[in-house]
Amino acid sequence: MIESALPFIILTVALVLLALSAVRIVPQARAYNIERFGRYTRTLTPGLNFIIPGVDRVNTKFDLREHVFSSKPQPVITEDNLVVNIDTVLYYQVTRPKDAAYEVANFLQAIDQLTVTTLRNVIGSMDLERTLTSREEINTRLRGVLDDTTGKWGIRVNRVEIKAIDPPPSIKEAMEKQMRADRDKRAAVLHAEGERQARILKAEGARQQAILEAQGDQQAAILRADGEAKAIERVFQAVHANDADAKLLAYKYLETLPSLAQGEGNTFWVIPGELTEAVKNVTHAFSGEAAAKPSTEKEPGSADTGPAQITADGGAHSRSELAAEEAAEAAERAVADARGDAARAGGAETFPQQREEP
Repeated sequence: MIESALPFIILTVALVLLALSAVRIVPQARAYNIERFGRYTRTLTPGLNFIIPGVDRVNTKFDLREHVFSSKPQPVITEDNLVVNIDTVLYYQVTRPKDAAYEVANFLQAIDQLTVTTLRNVIGSMDLERTLTSREEINTRLRGVLDDTTGKWGIRVNRVEIKAIDPPPSIKEAMEKQMRADRDKRAAVLHAEGERQARILKAEGARQQAILEAQGDQQAAILRADGEAKAIERVFQAVHANDADAKLLAYKYLETLPSLAQGEGNTFWVIPGELTEAVKNVTHAFSGEAAAKPSTEKEPGSADTGPAQITADGGAHSRSELAAEEAAEAAERAVADARGDAARAGGAETFPQQREEP
């Protein structure tokens, strides 16, 4: 029984294995190239696919996603005969699996060598400074050449980036010195500009301060002048309101003379010509008061019969002369005090010629 069923079991297992070998499940973003008797027939797309077992076979499998390929540093000579090492990064994608499998043997190696040769051609037409500052231009030119060449290989180069450009150590040292000198220069320029701005601001501040001080002094002088004018006006009104006579004015005039020589800046003092007239008025004032003053003294030996009689004899006349002389001496002393103050102040005294009395 078992021996009779054994061939059936073997046949069933063979059919199952044959059916399984005819099924190919392709993942997403993958592509399989199928060959039939060694010849390319079709490319399997993602999903469930069937092939003829023993006749069709999967030759190559491709990942259709974008890939990144980083090449090794390659020495490149610039236009000014300097050797620099350049690293590149390639972003590529397989677009036609058939061409990628049958148009080129190893597309990664082909892309790497094409990148190196193109890079040498591009960098060879640039000097070092332009090479270091023209990465975008280099990337664009590399991508253009690679797209034209790799298009027939079924490869699309999406982007080419220069990862690093390493100049020789001597060039690095020279560049560092140049950068340091440039930084020092910029620092010196900025420092000088700061000092210039500081001086300008300080000068403007000093100018504003001087203007404000001058305006303040002007306002103060105006206010002092207004105050003095108002004070003089009030004094003048008070004098006219009280009807002061010439005698009082002459006395106040003589009383004010000594104060004219006071002060550190009074090195030259002039005694006015009206001094003689003022002294005369004061002398006459004291003489008139002394003559009008009644005598209350009693003569010796006379009886005390009542109040003293007012007399205008020779004794009264002598007392009037004595009062006049004392007034004249007081005026002379005032003049002498004024002269002494002027002499102590170091000034030269100048006296006008006195008028002769008629």
